[in-house]
Amino acid sequence: MSDEEKQPDSPLTQTDQPIPVEGDDSGLESTVTEVDSKGTDIESQQEDELSAQGATEKAVTDAGVMSDIETAEGVTPESSGDADLAAMLGLKVANQALQAQLDELNQQFESLKIQSMRMAADFDNFRKRTAKEKEDLEHLVKGNTLKELLPVVDNFERARSQIKPQNDGEMGIHRSYQGVYKQLVDSLKRIGVSPMRAEEMEFDPNLHEAVMREPTDQYPEGVVIEQLMRGYLLGERVLRHAMVKVAAAPMPVVTSEDDTKEPA
Repeated sequence: MSDEEKQPDSPLTQTDQPIPVEGDDSGLESTVTEVDSKGTDIESQQEDELSAQGATEKAVTDAGVMSDIETAEGVTPESSGDADLAAMLGLKVANQALQAQLDELNQQFESLKIQSMRMAADFDNFRKRTAKEKEDLEHLVKGNTLKELLPVVDNFERARSQIKPQNDGEMGIHRSYQGVYKQLVDSLKRIGVSPMRAEEMEFDPNLHEAVMREPTDQYPEGVVIEQLMRGYLLGERVLRHAMVKVAAAPMPVVTSEDDTKEPA
């Protein structure tokens, strides 16, 4: 590079400018005016350069900020398609996870439902069994108590059939104890005790207890002829079996040897 190119582009150092001469005011004024105008141009040029530099820096800064924002959000023009695909894949995976969770909850619900039904069935069976046991216990206690009263009823019935009042005093006593007997029988009926009717009925070992058998041709074999001790029922259950006499087949008639011979 030559010396002329290295010299600064300044109006004060240029050799082609006229040098003012002492006493020549016009030349000095023109030189000062020219220097001022060139200085103003230089200042204006520097301001323009600074303004352009500031605009460039602002543009660069704005571009950097936008780049940072897009990078932070993960959205760039080149990656927008990949972002949509990733979002779709994420939704699909989330949907599959929710479906699996729903299936698991449905299985748990069915399991709990079956368990609840089994518990309800077990409770119903327990309730029925408890009610049956309670009923059996009540029947047992009531039956044991009533069995102790049945001999008293038997004595009243024997007295009514055997005692024959002869005068008014005896008739008054007879009516008195028969009134007590009737009251006792009515109380037993209210509890659920009822007498059996065994006469002229087919013998039933579940209801009757045969203590005698009598051969007869007046009744079919196996029919109850007489009730020796009355039986009682408590509801539909046997409280006491009836003691009965049962008809048997008549004995064959034995004839003598002489009766079987033909007459001469």
